[in-house]
Amino acid sequence: MKKLIFIFAATLLVASCGPSKVATEARKTFKGDWVLNNVTYPNNTGIYNVTLFNDASAGCFTGSTWSFVSNNNTGTYTPQGIDCTAGERYFVWSIDEGNTTAGMFDFLLKPTDSRHKSTTGNQGFRLNLVSLTDTAMTWEQTVILEGKPFVIRMDFTKI
Repeated sequence: MKKLIFIFAATLLVASCGPSKVATEARKTFKGDWVLNNVTYPNNTGIYNVTLFNDASAGCFTGSTWSFVSNNNTGTYTPQGIDCTAGERYFVWSIDEGNTTAGMFDFLLKPTDSRHKSTTGNQGFRLNLVSLTDTAMTWEQTVILEGKPFVIRMDFTKI
């Protein structure tokens, strides 16, 4: 009987440590190929020279293709444009379940090489998932510009 209670308690503990239903569904939705349609700066006017993910200008990301693999949380993206450095980029991503709010969450994106080893000294980028459906998603990243929060919004469609 003690063994049965121990096995039940251990199973319950392992199950409670697993990803939430929201995170599991989001991983399934992320899976596949996406196009980054546009990068905007809500509530800001003017022209900004923004570099995304310490990689390339925001213009190189417009029209870029992204691929998410959910079973190992890896992915790739390929910047587009004449003045952009060509080639596929690699990353790993994870859901920050500590910041899950109203079905949305923050997630982390870390640039890697093709073997999924960090290229940034294990530093990554925190993004907020503003919306996610089977066909569209929107990310926001807030940075500080001239002492004030500055929001970068990225809108994707699934292909």
